[in-house]
Amino acid sequence: MLIIYTQKVTPRIIYVFKHICSNILGISIKFTSKIEEFIAHDGPKLSYGKQPLGNEFFIQKVDLLMEQGFSEIEIKVQPWDDTLCFFPVPEVSDLPFDIFAASFYLLSRYEEYLPHVKDESGRFPAGESLAAQESFLHKPVIDIWALKFREILSTRFPGLEYKKRNYKALSLIASENVFIFKNKGFLRSFLGLCIDLFSLNLGKVFDRMQVWFRLKSDPYDIFEDLIQLIRNNKTEMLFMFQLSDFSMHDRNISHNRMPHRSVIKSVADYATVGLLIGYYAMEEITTLRKEKRRLEDIVHSPVENAMNSRFNLSLSNNYSNLIELEIHNDYSMGYPNNPGFRAGTCTPFLFYDINMEVTTPLRLHPYAFNSSVLERISKTRIREDLKRMITEVKEVGGTFCGVFSNKDFSNYSDKKLYYSLLNQMHEME
Repeated sequence: MLIIYTQKVTPRIIYVFKHICSNILGISIKFTSKIEEFIAHDGPKLSYGKQPLGNEFFIQKVDLLMEQGFSEIEIKVQPWDDTLCFFPVPEVSDLPFDIFAASFYLLSRYEEYLPHVKDESGRFPAGESLAAQESFLHKPVIDIWALKFREILSTRFPGLEYKKRNYKALSLIASENVFIFKNKGFLRSFLGLCIDLFSLNLGKVFDRMQVWFRLKSDPYDIFEDLIQLIRNNKTEMLFMFQLSDFSMHDRNISHNRMPHRSVIKSVADYATVGLLIGYYAMEEITTLRKEKRRLEDIVHSPVENAMNSRFNLSLSNNYSNLIELEIHNDYSMGYPNNPGFRAGTCTPFLFYDINMEVTTPLRLHPYAFNSSVLERISKTRIREDLKRMITEVKEVGGTFCGVFSNKDFSNYSDKKLYYSLLNQMHEME
C-alpha cells in the first residue's frame, strides 16, 4: 500500500489520485493528513504539498486541486523525456511537474468550462484544446505519465505492487438508421424514389425496388456480418441504437416496427447494446427517459450504455441526466472530426463534475477514432494516424476505442476501407 500525505484531502485530490494510482496502475493507496501517521508508516509513502517532510517520495503541488470552480489558468507546456507535460514545479520535487493537477485538468475537461469558440454544431472543437495546440492530441499522455511515475516510484520502493495491463480494442457501432429503404412508410419511400430518379441514381432505384419486394436485404442491415466477426474473432463490439421519434434531426423508422425491434433483439443476443441518444433527448430528460425505456422494452434488460449522437456535449447538464436515469457508461468523449484523445487518456474514468465538485458514478469511455473523420482526412493519413495511436495505446496497455456507423459497412460506402480499419484496431487478419 502507498500512503499519501497531503495537508488537506480535497475531492479533487481523491479523484485524480485514485484514477492514476488505483485505476491505471493498480496500486492500493491510503490518504492521511496526520504527519505522525505518515512518518510512522514504514512502507511506500508519498507526500503532496509545498515542501517535503523528510526523504519520502515528494511531488510539489500547484494550487489547482485545492481550488473550487474554474478560472483562467496560464499553462506552460514543456518536454519530459520523450513526452510533454505542464504545470512545472521546482527541482525539489521528484517529478518535474504536478502530474496530478495536469491529469485533473485533462480528465475533468476543465478547458471546456472556460469561454471558447464552438463549432457550427455547437461543439467544443479539437482546435480549442490544449492538446491540439501543443501537438499532443494523438498521445494518451495521462497513461504515459502514469507509467513513468510508476517506474520512478518503483526505483524508490522496489516492493510496491501494481498491475500489468494488456492492450484492448473496442468498436462502437452507431446506428442512427437501421435501414435505408425498409419500413420507411409510403410517403417517405415515394419521395426517396423520386429523388433517386431525378438524380439518375439508378443503382439506388434498383436496390430500393429489390428491398421493397424482399428480393434482397436492406443495404444498411449489415449486423449479421458484424456478429459473425464477433463469433469468429472474439471481437469486442458495442452496438448503439437510436430510438427517437421522427423529426428533422432524427430520421430513423418507428421503434414499434417489428423489423427494427427484431434487429436490435438479434444483436443483443451476441453483443452489448446501448442507446444512441437522439437530438432532443440530449437536453430533455423526459425525452431521454422515454428513449431509454423503449430500448429496455426491446432487450428486456436495463440500459447502462449511452452515446451522444451529435457529440455536442454540455458536460454537467448532459451527464447529470444520464446519472439521474442510472445510465452508468457514456461513450461520447472524443472528437468526431479529429482523431486523438480528448481527455488525454485511453483508460475509462469517472466523470468529475466541477460545478458540484463531486466525483460522479458515470464512467466515461474515451474514443480516439470516429469514422466521420474520413470526410475531411485522406485514407493514407487516417491509416497512419490510427497506426500511431494504436502503438501509443499498446505501449501503455490501454483500451483503443473507435466509433463506426452501420452504414460504413454497406455497399454505399467504402466498406473495404472500414473493414480494414476495424481489422487494424482488433489485430485481425
